[in-house]
Amino acid sequence: MSGAEEAGGGGPAAGPAGAVPAGVGVGVGAGPGAAAGQAAAAAAALGEAAGPGLPDEAGLAGARQLQLQEAAGDPDAPPKKRLRAAEAAEAAAAAAAAGSGKLEERLYSVLCCTVCLDLPKASVYQCTNGHLMCAGCFIHLLADARLKEEQATCPNCRCEISKSLCCRNLAVEKAVSELPSECGFCLRQFPRSLLERHQKEECQDRVTQCKYKRIGCPWHGPFHELTVHEAACAHPTKTGNELMEILDEMDQSHRKEMQLYNSIFSLLSFEKIGYTEVQFRPYRTDDFITRLYYETPRFTVLNQTWVLKARVNDSERNPNLSCKRTLSFQLLLKSKVTAPLECSFLLLKGPYDDVRISPVIYHFVFTNESNETDYVPLPIIDSVECNKLLAAKNINLRLFLFQIQK
Repeated sequence: MSGAEEAGGGGPAAGPAGAVPAGVGVGVGAGPGAAAGQAAAAAAALGEAAGPGLPDEAGLAGARQLQLQEAAGDPDAPPKKRLRAAEAAEAAAAAAAAGSGKLEERLYSVLCCTVCLDLPKASVYQCTNGHLMCAGCFIHLLADARLKEEQATCPNCRCEISKSLCCRNLAVEKAVSELPSECGFCLRQFPRSLLERHQKEECQDRVTQCKYKRIGCPWHGPFHELTVHEAACAHPTKTGNELMEILDEMDQSHRKEMQLYNSIFSLLSFEKIGYTEVQFRPYRTDDFITRLYYETPRFTVLNQTWVLKARVNDSERNPNLSCKRTLSFQLLLKSKVTAPLECSFLLLKGPYDDVRISPVIYHFVFTNESNETDYVPLPIIDSVECNKLLAAKNINLRLFLFQIQK
């Protein structure tokens, strides 16, 4: 493992929607006094229920509104964040003009993520000074720091953050789950913890499909109109020829999936099969502008010595500036062979990882003159899964090798 794996210093990493401007903080406190500032903001949000003797609520609201206005006016901030900050600033101004906003609105400004300014939807992490980050932004900060060879820092107080230094804030997670949220279909208010089930199973206005969609019905509409539509749907009366055309299209969509399964079952019947757990470790190139790459230690499978290498976005110059993240890998044969070695291989997730990888089988003939494959895509689902891998200290996967004998 090279010394570049633990790079130090540097500015904040970019949030999910882009770079977070230096100096823009959305929390109340920063540095050692952040926890006290956050507590003061929470107390101010509770208002009359906490009684007299609390910090000046008008002063806290003014400071909060000023921070939101700065974020909304920053031309370097991502458009989505500027829009969200502007809306929050307008809401804060309206609440200040009215003298007091709703309790939910005041808690929203205290419990929101410091990066995306939205309420967390799942896990909530906090830095050592108590500033809150949703799980998506936290992973994105760690991934960007890895790409830029910097130490990830909190966007508010610039303290170091990592999976070992930060912890989840269960109290905030439970508080956020009880805040009311509006259903996007019926516009009724529900606790956030119950909203997902309501939208999927209970809401009478949720968008649903006709039960005859498998034979070509394109209808989408509110759930309360489903019964009336299905009673009048014309697709059950289609002729056999019309249905055959639709079934042919469905067969084509499933053909590739079945081909993959059949190929895997065929490979499992081979005489020589090997697999091993591989650990990709981060390194830096020796170029003037260093680039991140990954490499595994040497390992032995099928009585041969191998190495795997991986790179981000095909080694583009600044992958941290791209919202789309991909990984590609290369398999290298390090030992000498007396005859061409024809192999099929694939990478899958390791036994202790939760990254989602779609299996893809690659094929190559190794010789002493041609002992390395081209870089081929690691078939991860999307950029979010790629960020999970980049944020980890090492990438742990499982390699399968199948030797083809003629």
